[in-house]
Amino acid sequence: MSRIRDTFGKLKRCGRGGFIPFITAGDPDLVTTELLLVELAAAGADIIELGVPFSDPVADGEVIQRASERALRRGVTLGDTLRCVSNAKKHIDVPIVLFSYLNPLLKFGRDRLGDEVQGAGIDAVLITDLTPEEGGPWITAFRDHAVDLIFLVAPTTSGERLRRIAQQASGFIYAVSRAGVTGARSEMPRDAESLVKRVRAVSDLPVAVGFGISTPEQVSQVWRFADAAVIGSALVRQVEKLAGSPDLVAGVGEFARSLLVQNTHVVT
Repeated sequence: MSRIRDTFGKLKRCGRGGFIPFITAGDPDLVTTELLLVELAAAGADIIELGVPFSDPVADGEVIQRASERALRRGVTLGDTLRCVSNAKKHIDVPIVLFSYLNPLLKFGRDRLGDEVQGAGIDAVLITDLTPEEGGPWITAFRDHAVDLIFLVAPTTSGERLRRIAQQASGFIYAVSRAGVTGARSEMPRDAESLVKRVRAVSDLPVAVGFGISTPEQVSQVWRFADAAVIGSALVRQVEKLAGSPDLVAGVGEFARSLLVQNTHVVT
């Protein structure tokens, strides 16, 4: 069993949903990213997603796009991101998911990436624009290094595509709560729950829901029908808001903790 599946197993035995925060590597700088990884683990993160800065993040809204732009202006690369995780892993044991578009990974090299990801202590890779039809070589490369490959599914994903993803994915399946790009929203779309039901009809993998989650109430709502909630833009906005402040790390940690207040619902 992978460390991610083990984490979800422990969550289920405890009767609660998972908390998966997302931040962008190198925003505002790599040292702060390392500190944020440690702080998010201390704040209750069960798994952490770390985004690789990319020049054309088409699935992301303006908040995460700006974070990528800030990191790229500092010259942050995939190699820097891997070293950042390696350093943080000396202090935390929370599973980390590398969140990236395909292009930076292709440039780095698939075979080399498997070695480097495992060496850095990364537990899974999520490639936002990797289709299941092209996933075979990546699945093999990562499986050989005990690294999960996570796929995205959306309300628009066809039944046939969903079944194919279910056959290829490992760790968990990331259900996008709505069509469109990332970004905090005031309400959870109804599509999210029906999508989770569709995923569970074809896979026994845990299901995490993301895109648009920004409040404790929304986390609580997601936990009623899914295994974990992913919070990205709302956290990245806090990083942006506190940029330059000596309280940035503590402030982001405080915000992360606030998302877990009152959330003790049993997952289904």
